[in-house]
Parts: sequence; C-alpha cells; structure tokens
Amino acid sequence: MPIRIHRPAVRGWRPPENTVYVGRGSEWQTPYRWRTREALARVPALDGSDWEYETRISADGMHHAYKHPDGRVTGHKIRYMTRRECVDLYRQALTAPTKDVCLWWPRRITVDIVRAELAGRDLACRCALGQLCHADVLLDIANAPA
Repeated sequence: MPIRIHRPAVRGWRPPENTVYVGRGSEWQTPYRWRTREALARVPALDGSDWEYETRISADGMHHAYKHPDGRVTGHKIRYMTRRECVDLYRQALTAPTKDVCLWWPRRITVDIVRAELAGRDLACRCALGQLCHADVLLDIANAPA
C-alpha cells in the first residue's frame, strides 16, 4: 500500500523511486495553506452551520456583516481554518467541486486524474508525518477501489 513520505527541507533531496512530490510548487499542492489568507473560515456560515470557506478578501480576526438577498444582515467573524478544515476542504474540492470552493491549480484536477496518475505511488510532502495533510486525501482517492 502506498504511503506518505516526509520531504525534508534539505537541498539536493531526491524522492525514493515511485514517489511523487505533491507539496508546494507542484501541480498537486493545496490552495488552502494552513494559517494563511488562503485558508480563512467565516463563522458562523451563511447557512447557519459552524463554519464555511471565506471567499472574500479578509484577514484573521476581522468581523464583517453580510447582507442576504432577503434583506437580513448577519455578523460573522473571520478566523484561520484548522488543519482538519483545510484537509476537508481540499477533499471537497476534489470530490464535489462547487463555485464557492476556490481552486487555482494550473489544470483542473479531478478524481479520475488523481487515480490515473497517483495510484500505487508513494506521495511526498513537507508536512510532518504525524500531522493531517492533503497528501493523505490524495492517497485515499488514488488507491480507493473503483
């Protein structure tokens, strides 16, 4: 079974054979980088759930009002998404893309592409092995039974 490999930040590091680097700078990278402006959550969500991806230009700690089409105005706090939320949103972007999920990959990555190009291969990323990582999502999708 393929595994995730930690790619150290060492000059000249070479991945083992049959390994694909999926971290920053690769076409497989996640657009939801933990603790950055690309990974902000609106709390509560417009539909009343706990949180949702913040698509407007905001910053951690901001508050803003949202005017709904029916005229209601609701207040929302903006915060960084947790690692789990970043990984969950990456999974959603791959498996059930919507217009509200920001994707800026060089090419549109789909489940079929993940399976075709990553199945049976180890994946390398800079995330520590004990942390949640988008590479785990890619491993799950690539090696799931059809």
